[in-house]
Amino acid sequence: MLNKQETMQVALKLAIKAYRHGEVPVGAVVVKDGMIVSTGYNSRESKKNAIWHAEMIAIDKACKKLRSWRLNDCELFVTLEPCMMCIGACANARIKKVYFGAYSNDSKLKDVPSISILNHNVNLEGGIYQKECENLIKKFFEERRNVKN
Repeated sequence: MLNKQETMQVALKLAIKAYRHGEVPVGAVVVKDGMIVSTGYNSRESKKNAIWHAEMIAIDKACKKLRSWRLNDCELFVTLEPCMMCIGACANARIKKVYFGAYSNDSKLKDVPSISILNHNVNLEGGIYQKECENLIKKFFEERRNVKN
């Protein structure tokens, strides 16, 4: 069984994989009873699909593996604060808690302990390996800016 820090380390490794593929470096892990059910990393550029965020991929794989759209007893670990689309997917999948590393620059969730959508609360906890997650994102975008100059 993995603890929060170990699980976020797995998500960070996935984010590095995304980075190496030229994707925004975000990794996600779905966990049930302390065991990894599924993983994902950003693939929007390679798949040419706007919804292939790390969270969406991990949720999709978890639903298939568990043969249910209800992920009631699952938690999601992600290296960057989820966008509203991904929070909506978490609520629809009934994920009980989302742990994330870095806060988004346009954070809407920073001071919100939970979000109620569709009669389901998505509990949030941010700041796990925050510096490491932030540094990877910053490095990625600094490199992108330097390529354009």
